[in-house]
Amino acid sequence: MTAAATFAFPTTILFGPGSVGELRERLQTLGVRRPLIVTDRGLMATAAFAAAKRAIAEDCAVFPDTHSNPTEADVDGAVCGYREGACDGVIGLGGGSSIDVAKIIRLRNALPDWRLDQPLDGLARVPQLAPFIAIPTTAGTGSEVGRSSVITIGERKHVIFHPSLLANLVILDPQLTVDLPPKLTAATGADALTHCIESFTSPTFHPLCDGIALEGIHLIADALPRAVKAPDDLDARGKMLIAATMGGIAFQKDLGAAHSLAHPLSAICHLHHGLANALVLPAVMKFNAARKPGVYDRVAIAMGARDAVAAAEKMLIDIGITFGLRNHGVNESQLNALADQAIEDGCHQTNPVPVTRQDLYNLYREAM
Repeated sequence: MTAAATFAFPTTILFGPGSVGELRERLQTLGVRRPLIVTDRGLMATAAFAAAKRAIAEDCAVFPDTHSNPTEADVDGAVCGYREGACDGVIGLGGGSSIDVAKIIRLRNALPDWRLDQPLDGLARVPQLAPFIAIPTTAGTGSEVGRSSVITIGERKHVIFHPSLLANLVILDPQLTVDLPPKLTAATGADALTHCIESFTSPTFHPLCDGIALEGIHLIADALPRAVKAPDDLDARGKMLIAATMGGIAFQKDLGAAHSLAHPLSAICHLHHGLANALVLPAVMKFNAARKPGVYDRVAIAMGARDAVAAAEKMLIDIGITFGLRNHGVNESQLNALADQAIEDGCHQTNPVPVTRQDLYNLYREAM
């Protein structure tokens, strides 16, 4: 008899202020002598980078050139850094972009002839990969617990999925997020909110993820406004890190139309992914609620509100999101290209109601 579903929650997670201090011991346990830290140049000047580097307490290599929407060139550069540094493990330190690059370079190093746009299920065997530790300094993507990496090739975002991409260890240290500016705290938090809402309303059967998504929404409703207004609030920062990780776990259920709209906005218009999600989420929720009454009832309860759509929109405004795609450099002349990519993006296939290309085009127009 074939199983009806498969549930997997294998990642080891360390949580708490100062937990990055265990990094050296954990590297030794994994047998890593010289790790490559994958990060971005903006983070290198922060206390978070200094704390992680100090915790390693030994020589390491650093690849600092990850872009906010990572590209194939970022991956190739990091692989070169890994090889030239004679590294035997990888640390992804930063936002989802750095963690996504850190994940994928292990595959690229082990399979030098593999192309990023080549499906991994077409390969005979994926070899054992180098150990990988994910240390997020933003609370949004949930990439630290994900089985996929999102890389931009040309003007398209490619989602590369394989269970081997999972981290061996995740460190969630709220102290590493206190320097995150309010705008980035808001954008990344909006990403976590979108993950939790879309994964919960996905029709895929996964009751474990449903519970995780709802508690993630509950935590975000409480903690995100506080984290934006009081950056040194460690309770809020910690709850947002946990909620973002919960969103990353929950969306193994899959996502929805907001993500199909957001991915092209990053690939074509170069919007931050979390901001892109924030800008389209209310329109998508209104669209879904009109066609499937009650779809957000339990989301509303988790948010402590009567109307989930209104509550989500209000919270995004309260944390400083300026709505209107045109306010962020998107032109109406780009909408057809955006809609063409959005309909090809697989996330909308698990939207709570079906969408057509015209629906996606109309949602872009509504979000303008």
